[in-house]
Amino acid sequence: MTTPKRVTIRDVARRAGVSVATVSRVLGGDYPVLAATRNKVTRAVRELDYVPNAHARALSADRPGAIAIVVNSVAVPYYALIAQGVEEQAAQEGRLSLICTTGGDTARELSIVQLLREQRAEAVILVGSVIVDEEYRTRMTEYAHALAAAGSRLVLCGRPPLGEGAPALVVGFDNTGGAHAVTAHLLSAGHRRILYLGLRPGHSTSDSRVAGYRSALAEYGVPGDPSLEVEAEFDRDAGYAAMNRRLAAGPPDFTAVFAGNDLLAAGAVQSLREHGLRVPAEVSIVGYDDVPPAQDLGLTTVHLPHDELGRAAVRLALGRLTSSPMTLGTHIVVRDSVRSLGPRRSGS
Repeated sequence: MTTPKRVTIRDVARRAGVSVATVSRVLGGDYPVLAATRNKVTRAVRELDYVPNAHARALSADRPGAIAIVVNSVAVPYYALIAQGVEEQAAQEGRLSLICTTGGDTARELSIVQLLREQRAEAVILVGSVIVDEEYRTRMTEYAHALAAAGSRLVLCGRPPLGEGAPALVVGFDNTGGAHAVTAHLLSAGHRRILYLGLRPGHSTSDSRVAGYRSALAEYGVPGDPSLEVEAEFDRDAGYAAMNRRLAAGPPDFTAVFAGNDLLAAGAVQSLREHGLRVPAEVSIVGYDDVPPAQDLGLTTVHLPHDELGRAAVRLALGRLTSSPMTLGTHIVVRDSVRSLGPRRSGS
C-alpha cells in the first residue's frame, strides 16, 4: 500500500492558477481579494480536498474560529430559537456565529459540512430531524473524522448519535418521553380515540414522538389503531391539508389530536374550526415544541428547552462540558385545548 500524497497549498495555487500568497490570503481572510480569484481558489480547495496543515492553523491560533449552526430553515421557530441560543452563547465565548440552511436536503447538509471544514470552523452544530440511513451515517461519520483532523468538532443537536467511534458530540432532549407524557395527559382526561398527526416514517424526530404516543397507549391498555396515525410534514399548511382530508371523509372518529408539533396543530385547529368543530368542546388537541403560535391558541403542548439546547451545544463544542451525549428534560405546558371526558379506567 502507498500512502496518498498530502495536498499542499502549492497544489492549490497551481490548480487555481494563482500565487501561493493569494491562496494564503483567501484562506486566511485577512486581505481583500477579487471575487473571481476567491472563487477559483475555493473551487481548487474543494476539488483537491485540501485542509490547511497544523502549522498554518497555529499561525492564526490567536483568532478564535467561528461556530457554525446548520438548520433546516430559520423561518421555523424550533430552529430559530435553538440558533438564537447558539448565537448568544457563542458571543459570550467571543466567537462569531454562522447560520447555514439546508431546506431539508441531506445532500446539501453534507456539502455545507464539507465547506465549513474547508473554512476551518471551530465547531459545526447540526440541528433537528434527519433520515438516518446507512449511507448518511457512513458519509457523515467520514466528515466527523475529517472535521476532527482539521481541528474542528461536530455537534449533533436534537438528532441521534452517528454510532460508536464517530468523533461527534451529542446534545438532545427527551423526545419520546415528552410524547409519552402529553399522550398520557389526553388519556388521563378520558380520551381513547387519539389521532396522531405528523407521521413521517424514517425521520428521527417523528419516529421518536410516535414511539412515545404508542407506548402511552399501551400503558393505558388502549390498542393501537394504524388508521389514527396520519402522515404529514411538520408545517402549518400540512396540518391544515391533512385534517381537511380526514374530515372530508365524514365526522371525526376521534375525540382528540396529538399533533407532531405546534405548527401542525395550528393548521389542524384552523381546519377543525372551518368544519364547525369547536376546540376543545368537540375535539381536544395538543402539540409539541411550545413555540408560536401555541400560546396564542391556548394550546397544551410539550415545552422544549430551545435556548439551553443551543447553549449546551456550544459549550460542548468548546470543551466547557464533559458529558456527551447530553439529554435535557421536557415538560408539559397545560393550557385550554383539552377537554376532560371524565375519569376512565385503563382499557375501558
